[in-house]
Amino acid sequence: MHAPVRQAPASASATPALPLLSPPQARIPDLPDLPTLPGSLGALWRGSELARSQSPCHSSGFAALDAELPGGGWPTQQLSEILLTRPGACEWRLLGPALRGLLAASTTANSAAAPQARPGKRGRSGPAASPAARRPLLLINPPLAPHLPGLAGHGISAAQLVWIAPGNAAHALWAAEQAIKADAAAAVLAWLPEARPEQIRRLQAAALGARAPVFVLRPAAIAQPQSSAAPLRLLLEPGPDWTLRVRLIKRRGPMHEGWLTLPSLPAGLGRILAPRLLQPALPAPSPAPELPHEQAALARAAA
Repeated sequence: MHAPVRQAPASASATPALPLLSPPQARIPDLPDLPTLPGSLGALWRGSELARSQSPCHSSGFAALDAELPGGGWPTQQLSEILLTRPGACEWRLLGPALRGLLAASTTANSAAAPQARPGKRGRSGPAASPAARRPLLLINPPLAPHLPGLAGHGISAAQLVWIAPGNAAHALWAAEQAIKADAAAAVLAWLPEARPEQIRRLQAAALGARAPVFVLRPAAIAQPQSSAAPLRLLLEPGPDWTLRVRLIKRRGPMHEGWLTLPSLPAGLGRILAPRLLQPALPAPSPAPELPHEQAALARAAA
């Protein structure tokens, strides 16, 4: 006979239960307020408000337009695309006031950065800063030859212009991209009527490192139906009584409704035009209605 097997109590042989440990709670760091976030996060904005530009902006010279542009003026480090109903007719009147300030600021900055003249070996002063050291205004593929007397009225001299006339559309795009990447101009104006959306996107990528405003000008009939990577897009057309009509198609902020009317008398014309041509045009008078007896007389004559 086998001796009965005695079983030990379960409580004596069981492994003592270990206390349950809760997983460590991950601590979420406190995030700073939105306006203090560095880098690209600081470029966020509400859809109902104009964005705060993270790059310098330059006044357009029109208070009404500055009030509707993010940053209060023409931006840098991005494209500004201007669609023209009449290429060559209005863009200088829109951009002239800003270009005057940009060229003046470029001249001042270069003068301040120029080294002091030092006496040479024979006691003569060293060479002064050359006008060629100024940051010029680059014009790429303009539809018409720049009118120097008219540009002089905007404070732009021939010595400050670099006019590039490419042979075809591909050369114009290449010249525009190289000019933007060089970042050696006070401003870049490129007329690119045949540019495709993917080419505008490439120029926008190049403009992210540009310290100067970059304007791409295109015919409205061709460019308006197309999409564009340019963050700022305007439609420009001439208005009555020496005004410009501007419509903001795209901007970083709420959609703009309607048109802006900007007074823009070409420089110098105010001194030579007759006073009656400087006054707002009166609406054409409506034709007087025909009187009943006149109608009756005409009817009798026709019979």
